Amino acid sequence: MGFLSYLFYPWGLILQGLAVLHFLRRRPDTWWLWVILLLGPIGAIVYLFAEAVPDLGLLRGSLKFFPRRKRIRELEILVRDNRSPGIFEELGDLYMDDGKLTQARAAFDHAIAARADTLDPFYRRGVCALLLNDAAAALPDLEHVVAKEPRYDFDRAAGLLAHAYAQTGQRQKADALFRQVTDRSTSSETYLNFADLLAAEGCTAEAREWAQKVLDKRPSLPGYQRRLQRPWFRRARKLLKQLPA
Repeated sequence: MGFLSYLFYPWGLILQGLAVLHFLRRRPDTWWLWVILLLGPIGAIVYLFAEAVPDLGLLRGSLKFFPRRKRIRELEILVRDNRSPGIFEELGDLYMDDGKLTQARAAFDHAIAARADTLDPFYRRGVCALLLNDAAAALPDLEHVVAKEPRYDFDRAAGLLAHAYAQTGQRQKADALFRQVTDRSTSSETYLNFADLLAAEGCTAEAREWAQKVLDKRPSLPGYQRRLQRPWFRRARKLLKQLPA
């Protein structure tokens, strides 16, 4: 490998650096790191083609970064003269996509104040509140949505409501709702939030079961879905390491 490293210098080091950087950001199987380090430039090339190239499909959302920012600026100007709830809803959605949760929450406040007959701004405001660690504020919004449409957003609204109950100390309500939702949903997010609640209640064995169910989905998923699910797989592994066997 020393000769190959010399032959590819400095491009081999650059390829290895890119491969290691991608590995640290995406966290695929650990054995890939040994492929990169032990096989040098050849290992880096194999890794990049096997893992980084397929990930290009996940970059489509990031390619919308500049158009999204441009649209946000347009709406921020437009909303000064036009207080339409539709404009505030669109602005809130774009703020959420851009990670500006406080601004998104405020935009949904305006949308709801102007028109309170649609569920989506309530739902999204509740999600923003949860992501901002304000579960108490998320509760009335999520309760409103689930009361009107129990399976809203493919059961995610109910799953997040159960999580909000857990975060506000209403563990009996949370447990009951989690069990309802997990009967009809296979969401990794819901499974892991339920596992967190069970772990907090001392139900270690059952918490491990729900975390393991997230990892058990991995072999049957297509490659694209496995890449999307990686953050949940990492969270499941972390939880399993923390819980006694």
